[in-house]
Amino acid sequence: MNAKDIIENQIPESLKAKPELAKEINAVIVFDVSGEGGGKWTLDTTKTEGWVTEGATDGAKMTISVSNDDFVKIREKKLNAQMAAMQGKLKFKPMDMGLAMKLAKLL
Repeated sequence: MNAKDIIENQIPESLKAKPELAKEINAVIVFDVSGEGGGKWTLDTTKTEGWVTEGATDGAKMTISVSNDDFVKIREKKLNAQMAAMQGKLKFKPMDMGLAMKLAKLL
């Protein structure tokens, strides 16, 4: 498993299964994943489908920066997202705790 698979496949599957999550998040988020298997993706939960696109979009409400390895560990529940944020492994810009908590439900 890598960030690309999680972002391009698993997140859209989760949004299809629970469309109320997209409505709750209702924002454009950029994932900036470093390391092997990394890249940039935009998650747009303001749309009703086609939520994920490759590349970064201007005007995102938040950018999440994380390494591929840490992102996978967070998804597999081997790394606590709050601990990762406190350790500087998971960065939110700007830091919007409300939005971060909504995203946690998706991840």
